[in-house]
Amino acid sequence: MASRLFIFVLLVTSCSLAVASDPSPLQDFCVAEPNEHLFVNGEFCKNPALVQAEDFLFSGLQVPGNTDNAVGSNVTAVTVAQLPGLNTLGISLARIDFAPGGINPPHEHPRASEILTVIEGTLLVGFVTSNPENRLFTQELKEGDVFVFPQGLIHFQSNTGKCNALAIAALSSQNPGVITIANAVFGSNPDIDPDILAKAFQVDRNVILEIQSKF
Repeated sequence: MASRLFIFVLLVTSCSLAVASDPSPLQDFCVAEPNEHLFVNGEFCKNPALVQAEDFLFSGLQVPGNTDNAVGSNVTAVTVAQLPGLNTLGISLARIDFAPGGINPPHEHPRASEILTVIEGTLLVGFVTSNPENRLFTQELKEGDVFVFPQGLIHFQSNTGKCNALAIAALSSQNPGVITIANAVFGSNPDIDPDILAKAFQVDRNVILEIQSKF
């Protein structure tokens, strides 16, 4: 009986760890205080007596993002940096605008899973599993469709239609972070040694230098 109880507790604990995201708040709210200059894993709490309704408000998500850029997309993030009231709540969201043919390049969120809803247009989306399988899951989405990208996995979106597309993404962290693969690999500061990248990608060193020059 004791062994069964132990296994049950172990399973419950494992499940709890598996779904953990940002720390849960220990009070009604902890509005971020951006004027603090000490470093903590998160943000300092604003004095509750000084909190206003505006601390829980973000305006402007109805405004389309400027997609006149190299990838033809724009992400308008609403994280704790833009909305202090998100602090400790473990959620955030983003508006993603796409020009025809625009992409949200392969990237990953180190601290969050993402659930994406297509509001307008048609998107081809996908994510790749971790090593060694590197299996690609891909799907074409239309208006009203919802797709999930697991935490930490490389994923992308592409507008396959002839009109602009719009999606809203919700993420399971107040500060999900984003690592755009091409930018990180070819645009790091300082540059990764091109000989290392040439060997990793199995291409000539000059190809790497040319790509790095674009970032």
